[in-house]
Amino acid sequence: MPFGLTNAPAAFMDMMNRVFQTYLDRFVVVFIDDILVYSRTEEEFDAHLRIVLQISRERQLYAKFSKCEVDLQKVEAVLDWKPPKSVSEIRSFLGLAGYYRQFVEGFSLIVAPLTKLLGK
Repeated sequence: MPFGLTNAPAAFMDMMNRVFQTYLDRFVVVFIDDILVYSRTEEEFDAHLRIVLQISRERQLYAKFSKCEVDLQKVEAVLDWKPPKSVSEIRSFLGLAGYYRQFVEGFSLIVAPLTKLLGK
């Protein structure tokens, strides 16, 4: 896609959503130029990743290999997150956690105690 088009990100995301429509919210999430593949087990993940890569190859879409991995520093940042001590810190943490809500069953029940702390 040419650089500089104002609607390029939206057009690209629309195309990616159409390409992976069958698998969206089953084991694929597309966010702008990221494709997130998630699974319950390592075996499922291998199968899901093969499907995504095969579809990508068929559509002549290519990924940058160096970006196809989990950034362990980001994982460590979440694991080392200090307990929130103020309302703004709770909001900040819930904002981060909310990004992953679709991957966590019962998310709203898990964060309910923190959400209650935001009330007046």
